[in-house]
Amino acid sequence: MWRASILTLYPDMFPGPLGTSLSGDALARGTWSLETHNIREHGLGRHRAVDDTPAGGGPGMVIRADVLASALDGALPAVDERPRLLMSPRGRPLTQARVRALAAGPGVAIVCGRFEGVDERVIEGRGLEEVSIGDYVLSGGEIASMVLLDACVRLLPGVMGKEASGSEESFEGGLLEYPHYTRPREWEGRAIPETLLSGDHARIARWRADEARRLTAERRPDLLKGD
Repeated sequence: MWRASILTLYPDMFPGPLGTSLSGDALARGTWSLETHNIREHGLGRHRAVDDTPAGGGPGMVIRADVLASALDGALPAVDERPRLLMSPRGRPLTQARVRALAAGPGVAIVCGRFEGVDERVIEGRGLEEVSIGDYVLSGGEIASMVLLDACVRLLPGVMGKEASGSEESFEGGLLEYPHYTRPREWEGRAIPETLLSGDHARIARWRADEARRLTAERRPDLLKGD
């Protein structure tokens, strides 16, 4: 079973959308498991404080190293082969290749940050790998972690209806996905490209490859730099 452990200040946010559709069905079947751990249970004092002011001054608050380390040590077994991820806008961008690698492993443990960030010492001391889902800032790591989990879970064996449906998607071959069409044959004066109705599979494959490259060149030329 593929296992996901989430460390968060807001465990009630889970499973959220992960409890519906493909991921929810797979969760109910036991294809994967999801457990949450409340960081605040390891907070300090009567008010279970988890953060403090930034060293050197500045706005906001920072999650304390001792609190988060205690939460990690309490939630995860001493021997755990799963990567420890920290959702962070300064992390390495999440790619489809990384998603496939994570989905092929035993699961993930994810820390959802809040406030201004996490004390750098716990990132280093507990071997957290920072991961970003885009060049923007969210209120916390919970939504970002759901994005990562959804991307991974849909690739687990038996989750998608057809195994081939994941192999021709955007980013799988370094390109964006080609356009899709279905009935009716014509809609509001727009017709399905004749090539797709030809029954010539080689011709259709060439059209799809050409369209994927065209769309990639228009919308994500950075993906073609390695060509």
